[in-house]
Amino acid sequence: MQRQASAEVRRPRLGLEIIGGLKLLRGAFFIAVGFGLLRLLHHDLYMFALQVVEALRIDPERMTVSRLLDKVALLPAHRVRQLSALIFVYAAVDWIEGTGLILRKAWAEYLTLILTLALLPLEAYRLLRQPNLWMALIFLANILIAIYLVWALRQQHRARHYPIALS
Repeated sequence: MQRQASAEVRRPRLGLEIIGGLKLLRGAFFIAVGFGLLRLLHHDLYMFALQVVEALRIDPERMTVSRLLDKVALLPAHRVRQLSALIFVYAAVDWIEGTGLILRKAWAEYLTLILTLALLPLEAYRLLRQPNLWMALIFLANILIAIYLVWALRQQHRARHYPIALS
């Protein structure tokens, strides 16, 4: 009986491991971005940003792109360092979440759920202010992740508290 209940608790693990893997990938991406920012400290940020905009074939004359380029031009070195540090912290949180989910730690499931739910209002606000496909997809993905995490945690709770009913 106990063995079956234990197997039932582990049932939703594949989805959690996929979410954990995505968190690790995103953390690696943000580490690369953080180091990229640090490499740009002693270079002309405006020219670099303009090259990126042109490489992505985005019109630099568009109002939002033009404003962004103007803000990049005014960034002092200490702000770039602060932004880089913030990105490293964000990457570390992603790696902690991802590692915990892959190692099947309950605290990681709760942490991921709490952080996902906490950022949904901000994402909804940004999506309403500047709607675009990527923001909509990210918002939808985070809603699906939150729903899945709630389901997985409820499954585990039921299996722990009602082991005979599940077998």
